[in-house]
Amino acid sequence: MKFPQKRTILFVPLALFAVVYVYGAISLALRDDSIAVFEQPAAGYETIAIFGASGTAGDGILKAALANPEIGKIHVITRRATPRIEEGVAAGKVQMTLHMDYLDYAAIHEQIADADAVYWAIGISSVGVDEQTYGIIHVDFPARFVAEWTSVSDKPDISFHYISSSDISEDSSAMWAREKVRAERTLFAFAEETNLRVIAYRPDYIGPTREEAHIGQDILYWFFAPLGAAVKAEQIGKAMFEVTARGSEFENGDKLGTWSIIRFSDAYDRRLTSAKR
Repeated sequence: MKFPQKRTILFVPLALFAVVYVYGAISLALRDDSIAVFEQPAAGYETIAIFGASGTAGDGILKAALANPEIGKIHVITRRATPRIEEGVAAGKVQMTLHMDYLDYAAIHEQIADADAVYWAIGISSVGVDEQTYGIIHVDFPARFVAEWTSVSDKPDISFHYISSSDISEDSSAMWAREKVRAERTLFAFAEETNLRVIAYRPDYIGPTREEAHIGQDILYWFFAPLGAAVKAEQIGKAMFEVTARGSEFENGDKLGTWSIIRFSDAYDRRLTSAKR
């Protein structure tokens, strides 16, 4: 009996993968579910605050915010400066505040009370991190913040935009997935019956900004992007701003996956382009 050659054994699964990949990419490219341009006056968010601007996602949010003509002042609350933050400070659009204790916000009441919207990108990898520490950073930090923010803000409508993750479940065997769900539910529950709306963003792979990306990250992004499983950090920021501008169109507890993030980022670009004409 003659057995298949090794090359044939290797080729078949690769060929099947290629077919599935190409089919998925073509199907996504042919989708026509773009979001109509928002033509009503944008809800006000002239003053914002960004937490985690020194990280991958936060750097993209800050980059988008610096280019956003609807935003006049950006409070960056951070443990360290970055070239992007310093660029914003030099331009006069960013007010940087060094802050170390993310369980205590008493020292930054003035900054957070000034914000119409907050974009939260603080997070760490779960690799080598115990569940308690991961929970403190991903659940306790933002939960303590929204409690403090709502106690000092006198604005009638404020929104908190939280970067979560895709493929999360309270029944997951992965600690990080359970903790991200716990974070979302804690924040959503707190915001009920208050002047606060919490929106969660659930991206798959996040591609860094052009200035921060290395070749390996670029390869991963361009591999996953055709399947709608990757989004640029800057796109997350644009989607957040579009969601903020649309105001009550979004309710407390809404969640946006990767494809929704891409669509609202595109809607943001088209709205601002239209406004310039």
